Amino acid sequence: MGKSEFECDTSVIHSDVIEKLKKSFLPDEVIFLTADFFKIFGDSTRFKILYALDKEEMCVGDISSLLGMTISAVSHQLKILRDSNLVKTRRNGKVVYYSPADEHVQKVIECGVEHIMEKFEEK
Repeated sequence: MGKSEFECDTSVIHSDVIEKLKKSFLPDEVIFLTADFFKIFGDSTRFKILYALDKEEMCVGDISSLLGMTISAVSHQLKILRDSNLVKTRRNGKVVYYSPADEHVQKVIECGVEHIMEKFEEK
């Protein structure tokens, strides 16, 4: 069977490239933590919550109503997002409001949506 268009026809190793990258490559712990960070975004329910919070600070009840989910289910997802440092809270009396933890989280949400929308709109 022949090679696919995605396979190299040679076993040449570009030593200069490898040595350059070895010097600046991330430590394994950073790679694992970053992969875990993106896993959180991989759940469509959590992404819906993050997307909504990127647009507007919201309480659990509002998120529940928007997504048609139980407060318990939303609270469970918000705990995961809080534990992952992706959302922050602000208390106003008895109501707790949620929003993205910082501008980096917002950028990931917005860049991801922008990337998909470009491909979606091409169709």
